[in-house]
Amino acid sequence: MFSALSVRNYRIYATGAIVSNTGTWMGRVAQDWVVLTELTDNSASALGIVTGLQFLPILLLTPVAGALSDALPKRKVMLVSQATMAILALVMGIWVLTGSMELWHMYLLAFLSGAASAFDAPARQSFVSEMVPPEKLTNAVGLNSASFHSGRLIGPATAGLLIAAFGTGPTLVINAFTFVAVIVALLLLDVNALAPGPDRTGKGRARVREGIAYVRRRPDLILIMVIAFMHGTFGMNFQITNALMATEVYGKGVTEYGVTGSVMAIGSLAGALLAARRDRPRWRLLLGSLALFSFFTLFLALAPSFTLYTVLLVPTGLTALTVMVSANAMVQLSVDQAVRGRVMALYMAVFFGGTPLGSPFIGWVGETFGARWTILIATLACGLTAVVATVYVMRSDNIRLRLRASWARPLALERGLALTEPLPEKVT
Repeated sequence: MFSALSVRNYRIYATGAIVSNTGTWMGRVAQDWVVLTELTDNSASALGIVTGLQFLPILLLTPVAGALSDALPKRKVMLVSQATMAILALVMGIWVLTGSMELWHMYLLAFLSGAASAFDAPARQSFVSEMVPPEKLTNAVGLNSASFHSGRLIGPATAGLLIAAFGTGPTLVINAFTFVAVIVALLLLDVNALAPGPDRTGKGRARVREGIAYVRRRPDLILIMVIAFMHGTFGMNFQITNALMATEVYGKGVTEYGVTGSVMAIGSLAGALLAARRDRPRWRLLLGSLALFSFFTLFLALAPSFTLYTVLLVPTGLTALTVMVSANAMVQLSVDQAVRGRVMALYMAVFFGGTPLGSPFIGWVGETFGARWTILIATLACGLTAVVATVYVMRSDNIRLRLRASWARPLALERGLALTEPLPEKVT
């Protein structure tokens, strides 16, 4: 489960990342709380716009950023992007502390932070393959997700306590300083031990076109990206839905809102650790976890009490994270290293690129039809995607699943089959 940590460079990087991830989740909770309670009167639309602006640059800039990450040392790209995000986070904290923050300021900072993240994401995603050998890549991807969701486990609850005790401004300033951890980790890496992939492509726009052309020739990658788009656009809006459900449906405050993020992270962390144990994810895992995610979001939307809602966040987080890690690893493990940065950039653009449309839409749905419908949208969109994708995979690949011997043998005896006969097969 932790084999990638035997690599010194990855161990140093992961240590800095978990500190930064914790601060990032603290900052997200504080930012949302500023929008909902200090800049607006609990406006779901404003919160949706802020979230959308954070992810809009990923849609616009990530393909170019992916080409840049294939052309330049990924470590240097990350140093610049992480430093930029730290400065923007500090500015946000200072403006809130001094009482000069206005809603348009938050919109601007959200967009600029998203622009920095657009350059950081493809470099960070593909940088993993430079730190660890191929046989440890899936494990490292899973541990990256575990680190991210460990921060999600600790960050929101910590933010809730800090906001209740000191306010949103100090919490945002603390987030700014947590970026220092990952910057220091990047500076401590042994550059000679990194394994950058060969760059066999052209320059400028040709890099972007070659990345797009590579994906167009791969229907398996296109299907994964369609799943990622639907899951990211309509399923992963818990930054908005948890806030609306906690405040509007159950009448709770900032502490309880912070708890929802941490409880969901329990399931997400479990999913990440389980994913880290797998050598290579399969279509069955990706499609099955997407179907289960749709199932749990249905019950989540209908939960009659805050306690039951909170409990259901655990399996919801587990299945959501399994979809994300499986899709990410399937893409990274199946592409040529020379174009990995560009392909991961396109993947990140697809996964996060729908958020500028999805988040304002989810906010509008919440204000028009109620908070519960913000989750039911995920049930409908992801459930339909799981069905269509499963039918497509079955027809295109003619996938057949042999009955496992552990339960096929009792089944054969029950049906009176001789154990020497071939066990039956069923299509899945």
